Amino acid sequence: MENSSNSIISFNHSFRRALIALVIPIALQNLISAAVNSADVIMIATINQSVMSAISLAGQITFILMLFYFGLSAGAGILTAQYWGKKDMAAICRILSIACMFSVSVSFIFFIASISFPAALMRIFTNDYELITYGTKYQRMLSFSYLVMGLSQMYLSVVKSTEKVRFCAIVSSAGLFLNILLNAVCIFILFPGMPEKAVAGVAAATVIARFAELVCCILYSLRGENIRFSLPLFDKTQKQLFRDYLRYTTPVQGNYIVWGCALAATAAIIGHVSSDMVAANAIASTVKNLAIVLCGGIAGGGSVLIGKYLGSGDIQSAKKAGNSLFLYALLFGILAGATILLIKPLVFSVIELNSAALDYLNKMLIVCSVYCIGKSLNSTLIGGVFCAGGDPKFGFWCDTVVMWGIIIPLGLLCAFVWHVSPVILYMALCLDEFIKLPAAVLRFRQYRWLNNITRDLP
Repeated sequence: MENSSNSIISFNHSFRRALIALVIPIALQNLISAAVNSADVIMIATINQSVMSAISLAGQITFILMLFYFGLSAGAGILTAQYWGKKDMAAICRILSIACMFSVSVSFIFFIASISFPAALMRIFTNDYELITYGTKYQRMLSFSYLVMGLSQMYLSVVKSTEKVRFCAIVSSAGLFLNILLNAVCIFILFPGMPEKAVAGVAAATVIARFAELVCCILYSLRGENIRFSLPLFDKTQKQLFRDYLRYTTPVQGNYIVWGCALAATAAIIGHVSSDMVAANAIASTVKNLAIVLCGGIAGGGSVLIGKYLGSGDIQSAKKAGNSLFLYALLFGILAGATILLIKPLVFSVIELNSAALDYLNKMLIVCSVYCIGKSLNSTLIGGVFCAGGDPKFGFWCDTVVMWGIIIPLGLLCAFVWHVSPVILYMALCLDEFIKLPAAVLRFRQYRWLNNITRDLP
């Protein structure tokens, strides 16, 4: 009994140490990613509320593209983490080439659509002429960033899954600082008082930052024993990995598309209800995304470790790690909610909105503080633990039923049939995490996610 107790204590200590080593850089990278996506909105808010709302809605197009990246990189991460546990670097390089092949194809489609039909894309989210005008200028310029984002996103995901998270944080930090610097130059030096030119300049700043990130990835890949970019091969081993990649990526990709398109649909509902609500939602979403970065770090770091344990055949360690992650997710969700409430005064001191938008924002932030608890638990279990263990289908079916069977119909009824107040509408649109949570916890306790999915490749 004493030996068993010592073993558990020893595992918990080593697991916490390994988790912290991953969580902090991953959380920093998530913070930086959220900040990069939010920098345009926050800095452009200094011009006027309409421009900020337009940038926020145009960002939904990039968000949809990012969903494809999330799915493709998650599939690569599932396989990479387990082959990392097996120490098969050749397989990891092949997985990267497969993921890049898909990401480049998707990126090109979004580039063509965004540069050719930006106004039509904006009309999906709003019928306000002023917002469409600003958003079109922003989107047409931003589309050039899509040509490189796919490659850098896939590379950073694979590198992160081999526990080299410090490089990912450094690259993301460099991209953020470059983006903010160029934003400031465009808004305050080159185009002060010229909102249309400033909008295009801010988009160009993001394009330059994304190209810089890819250059960093290419240079890093050429050093020593690091994972390298390579063209896909077409031998028997590649075909086996290709089938495995599709098997585990397809449900994850479907999950992200179902979930993300539902979020885009909620943004469209809000966009057709009130421009003041759009502005308030843009700020609330930014604050919420920044508050839950540690929750994302727990999910990302935990999934790498669980995948590593499973790939090495250590099923019991993977199970213990999952139980610990559940408790950490609950704790960090509570902390994220408390953080939103604590920084509310700071948010109101730096944001300039009209009185109606400020009132919406105040109540939205309270809703977000509760939402973070469910979000932390679900992202850790569904997006982290289940996927790491080769059980990605649950998330797809769960989000399909909850988002499209319950939340979107409820939102449409609230907005256009019952005509409830904007705050009640926002609360209804935020119920998804708590509807999903009981099913996710039940699935977790069944331990069907404990699977070693690696192969003995030639």
